[in-house]
Amino acid sequence: MSAVLKETPRLAPMREEDLDEVMPIETSIYTHPWTRGNFADSLRAAYQCRTWRVDGELVGYFVLAVAAGEAHLLNLSVAPGRQRRGFGGVLLGETMGIARGLGARQLFLEVRPSNQAAQGLYRRFGFRKIGVRHGYYPAREGREDALVLSREL
Repeated sequence: MSAVLKETPRLAPMREEDLDEVMPIETSIYTHPWTRGNFADSLRAAYQCRTWRVDGELVGYFVLAVAAGEAHLLNLSVAPGRQRRGFGGVLLGETMGIARGLGARQLFLEVRPSNQAAQGLYRRFGFRKIGVRHGYYPAREGREDALVLSREL
């Protein structure tokens, strides 16, 4: 009898070398993606940057800033072929656990009003709208507002 070992999902600190895999995902899912420099700056700033791999394949990542009892989710992304399969929820749960572990009592994020899928995910995790940042995001035609969401940890 032979057993097939399957690699388990692995969350790991994002490294500069990971950006070669992060950038194709980022540019494929956003009309105005983060730049390689945005990610490199986040790594240099010692934000909580993580990659998530399943069977060695990068399926998602996030960037989380934590300071003064608050956390701000700056980027949470799932590869296009892996969306709507629960991976976003797993990553969001991980961000919340890391934020709590670092002493944050509140988690904030921004989301585009046009991103209904992300809004649904955040609602399922108990996030509530607390404000609007007008003209926050670049858009194909002008600017798009950001909904500011928050959740107690």
